Amino acid sequence: MAVSVEEALDLIYKNVRKKTIEVLPIEHTLGHVLAKTVQATYNLPPYDNSAMDGYAVLCGDAGKSITVLDTIFAGDNKEITIFEGNSVKIMTGARIPHGCECIVPVENTTPNDDEVILPQNLKAGQHIRLCGEDIEANDLLLESGTTLHAHHIALFASQGVSHISVYKRPRVALFASGSELKMHFESVEAHQLYNTNTPSIAARCSELGCDVTFVGTAIDTLEEIHKHIESALDSDLIVTSGGVSVGDADYTKEAFSAFNMETFYDKINIKPGKPTTVGRIGNTMVLNLPGNPLAAALNFELFGQSLILALSGASEKYLSTLNAVMKNDYSVKAGRRTLIPGLYDGVSFTPCEKFAPGMVSPLGKANGMIMLDESVSQLHEGDTVKIIPTRFAFNRNSVKSLITDNI
Repeated sequence: MAVSVEEALDLIYKNVRKKTIEVLPIEHTLGHVLAKTVQATYNLPPYDNSAMDGYAVLCGDAGKSITVLDTIFAGDNKEITIFEGNSVKIMTGARIPHGCECIVPVENTTPNDDEVILPQNLKAGQHIRLCGEDIEANDLLLESGTTLHAHHIALFASQGVSHISVYKRPRVALFASGSELKMHFESVEAHQLYNTNTPSIAARCSELGCDVTFVGTAIDTLEEIHKHIESALDSDLIVTSGGVSVGDADYTKEAFSAFNMETFYDKINIKPGKPTTVGRIGNTMVLNLPGNPLAAALNFELFGQSLILALSGASEKYLSTLNAVMKNDYSVKAGRRTLIPGLYDGVSFTPCEKFAPGMVSPLGKANGMIMLDESVSQLHEGDTVKIIPTRFAFNRNSVKSLITDNI
């Protein structure tokens, strides 16, 4: 009996064990998942400092011409005290001198020989960045389970953190089965096809932060598929494509059963991709995808990505969506969860003009997909839909305003 998409995803998260931990230099942690919560040890800024190039003054000297005693640059360690009638010229980032009540930007003053004339209205604390106003010592810096991006590295560097504990990258092994398949670096004859699934899924796994191994293409025999499985068992996740249907040469499920695979499900109520299978051999998760390229790619986005996120240790491991409106009307046969690839332009979603499970071309055009409920047979222009992204960046081929206007 076929499971629902929700049941399929729930079984993944109930049965996947996250990776073990390693310690890495912060420069090498991009894309890793933080394994231990990190707290701040230093105030940031570490001292009161100037937010502007200007003059450190007392508020009571507003409107006066005052003496400039000295200049303080960022990094200086001068011990200077401000008194009534005098000031210090100060550069952005420099430590505030004793007694200073505010900073007056250079452009708001008027030179007067060796003195400077201040404006009439001065406000205490103006243009002073206070010690710890950004980060205070013992603040929570980042929580365990955070997927690390470039800007997170700035947080670690600001605290002098050089090494952190992260979850190891998931190791994924891939192979396809099919006597008709050849790799893109081989020659094909009239009765053969290029293997498009494995290179595509391998690249996607790399995008998702995995260490990827390709163990080859198996011809349609149990013996050959067994060899490929044995070569992949030292990985955290085996992803295959092809041989999961009910044809005479579909041996993948039978081959994996010889390794005592615990099968969590082998049918999902989804179109395309019903025979998608998920199981486990020892500590190695297994994802058997259909051989049809579009079906394989779309189902990998749902189930392969979820397996990888669960293995990674990420706290944000559940797939999410973006809201959009339909660009045009669209009809579909109701009765099964249906995946529709298409293009999201930041506002609207346009389904691919033509697509079928065995096609490759929609993968180059789509940057997302929608999953329609069994009850849906018609979408109308302007209807709100939920986009499941299949690419990270939503850039455009033409200029669009980036400004949020008054609404």
